[in-house]
Amino acid sequence: MDDRARRTGRRPGTSTTREEIVSAAALAFSTGGYEATSMRQVAADAGVDPALVRRFFGGKEQLFSAVVTSVFQPEQAVAMLLDGPRGKLGERLAGYVLGLLGAVDRPGPVLGLMRSAATSEHAAALIREFLANDMLGKLTHKLGVDHPELRAALAASQLVGLAIARYAVRVEALIASEPGELIDWVAPALQRYLTGRAP
Repeated sequence: MDDRARRTGRRPGTSTTREEIVSAAALAFSTGGYEATSMRQVAADAGVDPALVRRFFGGKEQLFSAVVTSVFQPEQAVAMLLDGPRGKLGERLAGYVLGLLGAVDRPGPVLGLMRSAATSEHAAALIREFLANDMLGKLTHKLGVDHPELRAALAASQLVGLAIARYAVRVEALIASEPGELIDWVAPALQRYLTGRAP
């Protein structure tokens, strides 16, 4: 390692270091929760100096936000959700989120992030803000509907509730249902929240 790389905490050669840090952080937040995860632990798991993690992300809050963004990929998600018939939006959203959640016996990182939110008010606030502003909020604003913030919040509550009930609480009827069946049940509710007439 040259002196410059040693001083900055960077690895020599091409840098995928930021992505490796985010990946290590996703695993740490998913398995240990928000409060138990430290910047030093993430740095050790990624094989970098803690100073580099701080340089890239600032603090744990920004690192958690980067993990949430990496998992949900809001720009691509919003573009994908808007690409298709408006009347099938609820179906596309339910399918997208269930795809991110993964199989009941092998859940993806989204569940871990939601567990972090369930045990940490700070993590919960970050995920709420992300869903309201960066993902579903952007979606409802692009749709041009009335009450965009409330619609985004209601859709988010439906999806988070389903995730917790199926994957964390493990409600038997939800575990036994195939993703396609759940999409058929949940999509109309999401569609109403996103594009239905306000009461």
